[in-house]
Amino acid sequence: MAKRIKILYTIPNFDTAGSGKVVYDLVKHIDKSKFEPQICCFHTKGKFFEKIEQLGVPVHVFSFQSSYYPLIKLPYRIWRINIFFRNHDFDLIHSWHWSSDFTEPLAAKLSGIPYVYTKKAMGWGNRAWHWRSKLSSKIITINTDMKSQFFSNMKDKIEAIPIGLNVEDFGILDKAYQNEDGYNVKQDDFVIVSIANLVAVKGIELLLEAVKQLNDPKIKIFIVGDDTSDYAIDLIHMYESANVVFTGKKQNIKSYLALADVFVIPTKDEGRKEGQPIAPIEAMLSGRIVLGSRISGIKDILAPFQSCIFKPNDVKDIKSKIEYVRSLNSDEKLALAQSMYDFAFQNYALEGSIEKHQILYQNLVNSSK
Repeated sequence: MAKRIKILYTIPNFDTAGSGKVVYDLVKHIDKSKFEPQICCFHTKGKFFEKIEQLGVPVHVFSFQSSYYPLIKLPYRIWRINIFFRNHDFDLIHSWHWSSDFTEPLAAKLSGIPYVYTKKAMGWGNRAWHWRSKLSSKIITINTDMKSQFFSNMKDKIEAIPIGLNVEDFGILDKAYQNEDGYNVKQDDFVIVSIANLVAVKGIELLLEAVKQLNDPKIKIFIVGDDTSDYAIDLIHMYESANVVFTGKKQNIKSYLALADVFVIPTKDEGRKEGQPIAPIEAMLSGRIVLGSRISGIKDILAPFQSCIFKPNDVKDIKSKIEYVRSLNSDEKLALAQSMYDFAFQNYALEGSIEKHQILYQNLVNSSK
C-alpha cells in the first residue's frame, strides 16, 4: 500500500462554524486511503471544537504563525514553526487562516513542504499578502474576481475551487405558512427572507428601504441573524413592523427558507466582503429563488440568472428585481427555482470540491519529490 499523504490543515480557532465547517468537511470526507489529515489550531476553545474532536484525527495545539516584532527575534520564532512542521513530517500544509501572515508559509518554505492557502475574503490591504502569496506553492480562490484583482501577476499559482456544501443536507422544501418558531404568513403573502450577520456591509437597509417604497402590505420580510449590533438596533428602530420581522440568530434556517418566496442578499460593494457567501447557495439548494447584488462571489452564484442580479447599493434596482419575481406565474417561479437548485447542485456540491482538492494535493506532493 502506498504511503498516505500527510496533510496539515491550519486554522486559528473553531470559535464559530464558518471556515471551521469547511475544514471539518474536508477532513471528514477526504479519501483516507490516500490522505492522512491532521489539524493545527491555536487553542481548544469554541463551540465547534467539540465537533472537530469527533473526527478522530490528530489535533495539534500550536501557534503556527508569529508576530513580526521584535524583528531581532523573528528568525528564531520562524525557526520554531519550521521545527514543528519538520518534526511531524508533513507532506503538505493547507492554511485556512484569514490573515495575511507570511511567517507560516516562510516556515513551510524553509522546511521544504508544499504550502497552499485558501483566499477567503475580498481584502488585500497590505504588502504582507504579496509575500504570503509569493511564498505559497498554490493559492486557492473561491470566486472569479480574485484571480484578476489580486493575482494577475502569479496566475500559474491559482487553483479555482469554490467552497462545497453537502447537498445531502438540503433538498427542495415544500412551501410553509407557519414555522417551528410560531411565525405565520398568509397564502397570498409574498415572503422575503434574508439571512446575514447584521453588519453595515450586508446592506440590509437597502432591502428594507426598497420594500418600504413598494408599500405593499402583502410583502413580509424575515431578517434572520444576530440583531444585537448597533447597526441592527438602528435597523430595528427604523423598520421593524408587523411585516418586517427581525428574528435574531437562529439555527433552524430551513424553517425560515420554507416560508420564503424569495431569498435576497443585498451586500454592498464596499468594506470587507465575503469571497463566497454560503447562505444564498443554501437557499438555492432548498428550492428558493435568490436575488443578489452584482459583487464578487454573489455574481458567480447567480451567473446564469442575470435577471436576478441587481446593482449594488441601488434601492431602485432591488425594487425592480422583487417586482420581477412577483410578476412571474407559478410555473415560471417553480422553473426558475428548479434551475437555481440544479446549478447549485452541479457547481457547489461538496463531492466536487473534495475531488478538486485531492487532485491539487497529489499534484503538489508529486511535483515536490
